Amino acid sequence: MVNLYKWLWSRIGGRPWTYIIRDIWNEVEWLLQLIWFGLGAVSVTYLGWKVTALLWAVYTFGYLNGHLFWGTKWIQGQKGK
Repeated sequence: MVNLYKWLWSRIGGRPWTYIIRDIWNEVEWLLQLIWFGLGAVSVTYLGWKVTALLWAVYTFGYLNGHLFWGTKWIQGQKGK
């Protein structure tokens, strides 16, 4: 079975998009912060506070799950550094 994500990033960008986004974050963090602020302002303007709060909650849930569960390979009883 073809891994669609790997197939896409190997043709668009040449490496996983998370690596590309991390590079951008470390090089122009202020720009990405400005973009997030702008998206929030546009969302509140056109969708209202309640919908924006719901979108923020869903995004936060996904963000936390991405960091807690999908980041690296699980090793039972893994020790910290």
